[in-house]
Amino acid sequence: MHRRHLTAIGLGLAMTPWVAMAQSWPTKPVKLIVPYAAGGLPDSVARIVAQKLTERMGQSVVVDNKPGGNGMVAYQNLIGGINDSHSFIVSDGSMLSITPLLNKSATYVVGKDLLPVSLIARSPLFLVTHAKTGVKTLKEFVEKAKANPAQYTYGSSGIGSTHHLTMEAIKAELNLDIRHVPFRGSGQSVPALLGGQVDFLFSALPSMAGFVKNGQVSLIGTNESRRSPQAPDVPAISEVIPGLDFSVAIGALARSGTSPEAIKRLAEDIAWAVKQPDVVEKFSGVSIAGIGGGPEVYRKEIDRENQAMAKAGRQADLKAE
Repeated sequence: MHRRHLTAIGLGLAMTPWVAMAQSWPTKPVKLIVPYAAGGLPDSVARIVAQKLTERMGQSVVVDNKPGGNGMVAYQNLIGGINDSHSFIVSDGSMLSITPLLNKSATYVVGKDLLPVSLIARSPLFLVTHAKTGVKTLKEFVEKAKANPAQYTYGSSGIGSTHHLTMEAIKAELNLDIRHVPFRGSGQSVPALLGGQVDFLFSALPSMAGFVKNGQVSLIGTNESRRSPQAPDVPAISEVIPGLDFSVAIGALARSGTSPEAIKRLAEDIAWAVKQPDVVEKFSGVSIAGIGGGPEVYRKEIDRENQAMAKAGRQADLKAE
């Protein structure tokens, strides 16, 4: 009995440092790397969540914007230093689904080089029409586009963007001929629509709400699989094209070799953060739905989005460079 008791004590002591490490993470500030400039959807989600995580963790959670290369600059920043399990990427799915279609150097693999941590939130994009088109419903959009092939234009945030590939998927499914005019981000494409330089555009709701109220533009559809609670009268395009879902998913990713304990703790704390009333209120105000799904949930979402984007990329004839 005495020997067994001492052995149990020895095992307990041997396990103590491991347990302490798991319980003490984070031991320094946590960095959330966003592969876009400040102000976009991933950045907004990251900043709202980071503030709440700071309260929860007792360590600062900071957002570090690293735009460029469709996510490659952020990825290189993540893997460029010592892996201390305190740095993560917060992004939409485009750097996982679209960037590899366009950039041959984007050879990272989800599950190997990048590990899913959390599906933080989802947000739809809305199909918006300029008043000069006279299009105020999804039905009118389809009818007028079919009756006037190559006469209408649509703007996007760039070749390979979610805005671009959503419209290309719709064109392919409904056999529409609408000309694409790519811009460098929504900072250029939204003013182009408002100025009448393009006829249609996919956009996040906050960018358009004021212009909808004064009648400059109309919301006629959403690219999510269901109607948005913020605009319940606007139909989901999936009501016309069953199964269509190009809503933007924002998630957290870790580099290979990140501590499993860090991944587990961050996933749990994000799940807690997105359910807090003040976060729900902030998200709701900009048409974002908090999810807080763990690694497996996020991995399934990545796989779903990759399949949808790859198909749309083929329809748009995207070529890697």
